[in-house]
Amino acid sequence: MFANGVRHFIDTSDFTKEELLDIIHLSLEIKKCIQSGYYPPLMRHKTLGMIFQQSSTRTRVSFETAMEQMGGHAQYLGPGMIQLGGHETIGDTGRVLSQLIDVVMARVIDHQTVVDLANACSIPVLNGMSDYNHPTQEIGDMCTIVEHLPRGKKLEDCKVVFVGDATQVCASLAMITTKLGMHFVHYGPKGHQIPDSPSAGCLPQIQKNCEENGGTFLTSDDRECVRGADFIYTDVWYGLYENELPKDERVQIFGEYQVNRELLNLGNIGCKFMHCLPATRGEDVTDEVLDSEASLCWLEAGNRLTAKRGLLVYFTQYQRKAEATELQKAAAKERLERFMESRGIV
Repeated sequence: MFANGVRHFIDTSDFTKEELLDIIHLSLEIKKCIQSGYYPPLMRHKTLGMIFQQSSTRTRVSFETAMEQMGGHAQYLGPGMIQLGGHETIGDTGRVLSQLIDVVMARVIDHQTVVDLANACSIPVLNGMSDYNHPTQEIGDMCTIVEHLPRGKKLEDCKVVFVGDATQVCASLAMITTKLGMHFVHYGPKGHQIPDSPSAGCLPQIQKNCEENGGTFLTSDDRECVRGADFIYTDVWYGLYENELPKDERVQIFGEYQVNRELLNLGNIGCKFMHCLPATRGEDVTDEVLDSEASLCWLEAGNRLTAKRGLLVYFTQYQRKAEATELQKAAAKERLERFMESRGIV
């Protein structure tokens, strides 16, 4: 979305297929640089403010590491540490932060919070997850898929099957894969499929993506829909954070949707397993699959960092102001030194 003359990263649906591929490939190019020992100082002298309304491992660590690796600094603004929507309105918080830092990441409970924040900010706002979607996860997932495409296949040839509950991760994956012209299947129990879940709001966008980019979308509780998958993906069973269901209830609803060796074998030869993590071993996935050679989970977690680097660079460099020339920098330095000398400041 655009607001105040700035482009924000709130929903991948706001971007074209080509723009998303640019972000993905930029992320992977920066990764190759760092793997070769060169740390591009693309965030030098820049500060990221990280707003968290929820606990986080991968999102926080990856953003902090990305900023440090590229010469910048990250500030953790956890629950209760700032007056977001409390004594100060979300809009006022956004206006204040716009004067103090260069880019904002917000992991929020209510999606409208990150939208309101972006509408108020004159610096880029990146959605670190909301109850509607998880776009930074989407970029990390696609970096992982691009790096592990089946031999001889393009993205548009691949089938991705999400197993289990229609979480915001499921909805996000459906939106970006169909935007990229891929084939997406949600295999889950009735009542917990995308069309009849809180994620149903993304359906019009998914359908539009398929029409414009040639992808396909299917929801089903028929196990046969998993056949031919190139990537099988799952998330924790319904209720991460404060709404967690009792274990007995989770098992009753989702027990037959566990990703185990039998289900993985329904995929194509070489089918890969993905999980956004954290995983509940023995529930949503077995140890045998999670720790197998087919599992991309740990590489996928690492690509959260890959994605954050690309996103930070794309959204700060994309709309950065023209840098000062060497002559302008020298003149500014001279003015400051002259002022300090005139005041006796050593």
